[in-house]
Amino acid sequence: MKPIWIVDDDQSIRFVLEKALLREGLPTRSFTNPREVLKALDTESEADGPQVLVSDIRMPGGSGLDLLATIKQRMPALPVIIMTAFSDLDSAVSAFSSGAFEYLPKPFDLPKAVELIRRAVGESQREDVAEEKMADAPEMLGQAPAMQDVFRGIGRLAQSHVTVLITGESGSGKELVAHALHKHSPRANQAFVAINTAAIPKDLLESELFGHERGAFTGAQASRRGRFEQADGGTLFLDEIGDMPFDLQTRLLRVLSDGHFYRVGGHTAVKANVRVIAATHQDLEQRVKEGVFREDLFHRLNVIRLRLPALRERREDVPVLARFFLQRSAQQLGVEPKRIADVALERLSHFHFPGNVRQLENICHWLTVMAPAQVIEVKDLPPEVLALPAGSAGAAVPFSALSSGVGGALVSTDELVASGRLPAQGELNSEAALHALNGAVDLQGLASTGVAAAVSGWESGLEQEALSLLNAGRTDVWDVMTRRFETSLIQSALATTRGRRIEAAHKLGIGRNTITRKIQELGIDEA
Repeated sequence: MKPIWIVDDDQSIRFVLEKALLREGLPTRSFTNPREVLKALDTESEADGPQVLVSDIRMPGGSGLDLLATIKQRMPALPVIIMTAFSDLDSAVSAFSSGAFEYLPKPFDLPKAVELIRRAVGESQREDVAEEKMADAPEMLGQAPAMQDVFRGIGRLAQSHVTVLITGESGSGKELVAHALHKHSPRANQAFVAINTAAIPKDLLESELFGHERGAFTGAQASRRGRFEQADGGTLFLDEIGDMPFDLQTRLLRVLSDGHFYRVGGHTAVKANVRVIAATHQDLEQRVKEGVFREDLFHRLNVIRLRLPALRERREDVPVLARFFLQRSAQQLGVEPKRIADVALERLSHFHFPGNVRQLENICHWLTVMAPAQVIEVKDLPPEVLALPAGSAGAAVPFSALSSGVGGALVSTDELVASGRLPAQGELNSEAALHALNGAVDLQGLASTGVAAAVSGWESGLEQEALSLLNAGRTDVWDVMTRRFETSLIQSALATTRGRRIEAAHKLGIGRNTITRKIQELGIDEA
């Protein structure tokens, strides 16, 4: 990902933003004045340019507003955030006429600043997608029968304008399927616009989808088109539709029914000719039963459904995907592509891949950077892959409440920790947590030590662990089990977000303050 460029003569401002953005996994590059920025743009390639520019107004060596005007001439799609003190507020507001993405008053609330920059990053990435020719996008890969069914479905649906619902686990490639449906459709020459409805705060999502008029809410200094208008004539991809707030589902249903909607604060109906493709990793039928997803919207979206298989359901595709990702990583980094030995490829194919294709791509990128030789051997594979015993087919049980019956005896989680089969609660780092909580404990390996390997799901393990504690005469079972359950959930979420608390809280459906309090109460080590 390209870095966030920060322009400010105040070293403390640069330092605070750099640290906050790096904690969120966003790379940064800092400058003290506009001259340095323009010099960097003149001497470096476009690929090394910024994803987002965050600039102060008043600096020695140039004005942030003059820099904005110059940037917009050279890079019109680049989101620019103007930082301003109260005395410069009028200037910052006027900056919108020059194309600023947003302004950030000083002193600013750091979490809000990070959230604003994340929105700008999303805007930048969507603009990149809109400008990118679909012919340059990589084709989907897969020889497994399950993937061939997906390809046939894409072929049959491509020439249609019908609404499609794509289901599958996170990281399985749902957006690639949406791209393919658009690429092979009559709308291929029009815009493809994607939005993750789970990644945008509820109070901003309506504006993101439908746009807003000037003055519709505090900070709406100019009218802005929403995603439906941007996708007019093309395709709108609504990712993680199962997480859309209930009240917004009503508005979406209206648009799907007649193609008309109103901008936030608007009084004139806007019509958009858009093909909607939705995706979710959730069970929408269950969400309907729980009353958190509208049944009529479900039926409106569920015209045609495509199910994308998890990577563990098509292990035969791992070799071709791994070689493809190694080639692409090498191109991105400008290095010679690495080759992977057959024995290492076999070991990689047996990994469970809780993160699916996205995790395999990340592993290949890691190998391109970290593997010492041009040929990748087994010993070069990342720790989460090597933790899986050789020869295992990836069968595993969850960490949180693991118990197995052996001749009527119960083996508790504590006993497994003592035997070295599981890491202790306080010793779980991000990689170990992710591995353990997604099936790091191999049943075949446990069976070799005399522990039975037949555990039918985590609910069964939870029940047996509770019975073990109850039969032992414990009177604090509720507290013990709740603590273990919450610890496992939070550690798993933090592992998948690489320690980013706000993102982990969002994935779990809890507040930022709640996850911070729980981490302290449970004594969770995030190191």
